[in-house]
Amino acid sequence: MSLTSPALISSGIRALRHHNYRLWAGADIISVTGTWMQVLGLNWLILEMTGSAASVGLSLVMQALPTLLLGMWGGALADRLPSRPVVVAAQLAQAALAAVLAAIVVTGVDSVLPIYAVALAGGVVTALGGPALGRFGAQVVPPADLSNAMALGSLLSSAGRILGMSLAGVLLPVTGNAGLFVINAASFFVVIAAVAAMRRSEFHRLAAAERQRGAVLEGLRYVMRTPWLLVVLALWFVSGSVGRNYQVTMAAMSAGPLEAGAGGYGLLSTAFAVGTVLGGFLVAARPELTIRLLLITAFAIGVAQALSGLMPELWSFAALMVPIAAGAVAVDTTVSARAQLDSPEPMRGRVIAALSIVSAGSGALGGPLLGWLSDTLSPRLALELGGVACVAAALLAAMALARLSGRTIRQAARLRPRLEQA
Repeated sequence: MSLTSPALISSGIRALRHHNYRLWAGADIISVTGTWMQVLGLNWLILEMTGSAASVGLSLVMQALPTLLLGMWGGALADRLPSRPVVVAAQLAQAALAAVLAAIVVTGVDSVLPIYAVALAGGVVTALGGPALGRFGAQVVPPADLSNAMALGSLLSSAGRILGMSLAGVLLPVTGNAGLFVINAASFFVVIAAVAAMRRSEFHRLAAAERQRGAVLEGLRYVMRTPWLLVVLALWFVSGSVGRNYQVTMAAMSAGPLEAGAGGYGLLSTAFAVGTVLGGFLVAARPELTIRLLLITAFAIGVAQALSGLMPELWSFAALMVPIAAGAVAVDTTVSARAQLDSPEPMRGRVIAALSIVSAGSGALGGPLLGWLSDTLSPRLALELGGVACVAAALLAAMALARLSGRTIRQAARLRPRLEQA
């Protein structure tokens, strides 16, 4: 079947008919695979050196903190500068940091401080280069196919995560941590090669912002003065904090009420991974990602999360993880698609930065909060409270968006007679 055939275009992979996106998608899955190989290797290295799970958590904070502090600056740069050179520079920087990690292992440094420094530097690169990466990804497909490209990106990210963790588990005893870091460093050059091979004539360029003082504050003001976007981000924050940190609650349920141990946690992680892949397929098959889909899905996975706390055994709990994970992918992809497509092109990078900040903040808050609730109350009650909070957030968001929609309709009705008189 031709890549331009109507049957393929109407399917869930229509974005793949574009040459530049095919290169981007292929490079993406390789890069994501390498990233997750490094994640496993880095966490294991820190655990070996310190014997402390808290030390592993600290490295995650180091990676997320720059996004919270510098994310909007990265968005302002992405809106003003050409995306391609920023993307290439960010890939080179990440490759160099991965090589530094490999050198730390090879030279036998016995302090965890250099590793934390690399994690912090990697967070800075992500904060400053991530919005440009997202903006560039929006230029390899036309706007009509952007939501499908995002859905396929979610699918590829899920597949790359599974592949990367699996390969890392196999290769770690053979190559050691240094080998995993070297492989990740090489994966960034695949992205650079893909960018170099793209056809300039087929880019769908976005309007750039003018160079001006106060670009970061302008981005913040845009978010704060766009009510629908604030509602969507608030819903996403609640969903991402008390309704998304399943690595915490799955571990707590497996070690506690389900009495399934490490093997049970592995089964739950696999079920969740399968759900993310399924969610990617389902979202990619939809012709459009709408706010209605976001609200319904957020409500449904909130209900499912509350019910998961009532599941009596491992298999029933694992069965609920599949639709919950699929719904999480749908929520994330829809938020990203609507936030980008419904915002002005010169503001796109700062909107992407706002999404990154909300994502990082929800993870930083939700993980410790759910852990505290699980330890203080119980894992089951933590899931139930989180699920109820997500349901309430979805209902409140629906009411707020309905009021905003009604206001817009009334404003348009008042404006129409004036236009007719003119």
